[in-house]
Amino acid sequence: MNKLTTLELSLEPADNHRLANLCGPFDDNLKLLERRLGVEINYRGNQFSIVGEPHTSEAAKAILTRLYVDTAPVKGQIGDVEPEQIHLAIKESGVLEQNLESSIPYGKEVMIKTKKGIIKPRTPNQAQYVMNMVTHDITFGIGPAGTGKTYLAVAAAVDALERQEIRRILLTRPAVEAGEKLGFLPGDLSQKVDPYLRPLYDALFEMLGFERVEKLIERNVIEVAPLAYMRGRTLNDAFIILDESQNTTVEQMKMFLTRIGFNSRAVITGDVTQIDLPRHTKSGLRHAIEVLAEVDEISFNMFQSTDVVRHPVVARIVDAYEKWDAEQAKIQKAAAQARRDAAEHTAKPEVE
Repeated sequence: MNKLTTLELSLEPADNHRLANLCGPFDDNLKLLERRLGVEINYRGNQFSIVGEPHTSEAAKAILTRLYVDTAPVKGQIGDVEPEQIHLAIKESGVLEQNLESSIPYGKEVMIKTKKGIIKPRTPNQAQYVMNMVTHDITFGIGPAGTGKTYLAVAAAVDALERQEIRRILLTRPAVEAGEKLGFLPGDLSQKVDPYLRPLYDALFEMLGFERVEKLIERNVIEVAPLAYMRGRTLNDAFIILDESQNTTVEQMKMFLTRIGFNSRAVITGDVTQIDLPRHTKSGLRHAIEVLAEVDEISFNMFQSTDVVRHPVVARIVDAYEKWDAEQAKIQKAAAQARRDAAEHTAKPEVE
């Protein structure tokens, strides 16, 4: 399903402390819901907006409503919302076990042919994603790492090039510092960001072979460049992939989307829970989900944690990190409560 719906939710009564407990430290609870259900959640005060496929959006709305009830004060103490409660609420909703009859049977109707061989989607969401890349001018692939967003997009681009449906492939991503500084690296901007583009190169090498990729790059049939190089260009007869799009600004995303010319297709991939932009800078990907959800020529594919296709130990590693994060959130919440209690005690006048 590629048609998204936007649901509005007003949580009453409005209470800043209850809302803070619902959202969690740094909105961790909302991010967990987004990652598990494949939805986008935005809020201002007690007004929430949920964007996603109809059944997952409805589930997210019901879960938020239920969890907000759990924050109601008991004997003056506002209830906490822990990650375990969110996992339990998702499980009880049954949304992840719903029958995906509307999805394309994966491994049958959709497949991609490359030098490596035939690449088949492994989950219904991946199959829908591949089909949408064929049938839509612009396709968004949004979800956690390991769901095949970038790999399948590169495969679809290679397939289109082999079929001579397009004349060139253009791979780009924003040059955002993800905790590291680029300035000390030698070379010009292109050379500085080459390591950040390595996943795109690796996928190309695997599908076409090193020598052929090098020749195609020399002939400008394949171009790998930072997003800043896209400004002012019009891209015709091309398959364009914007990777790590969660790190674009609103202006950069608009600039990229308006570069697309005739007989071109664009795929935008990203993970809204891994944004490296400066604080208070809105992600272009988050903004695009809100603004473009109703445009028919654009498809949105919301991947879930169940779509992760990697070594089995990766799932256990993810679970271990999530458990550790949950424990840290508990510790931070307890410390914050202790500070509040101490402040209240200090503020009380002494009774003689």
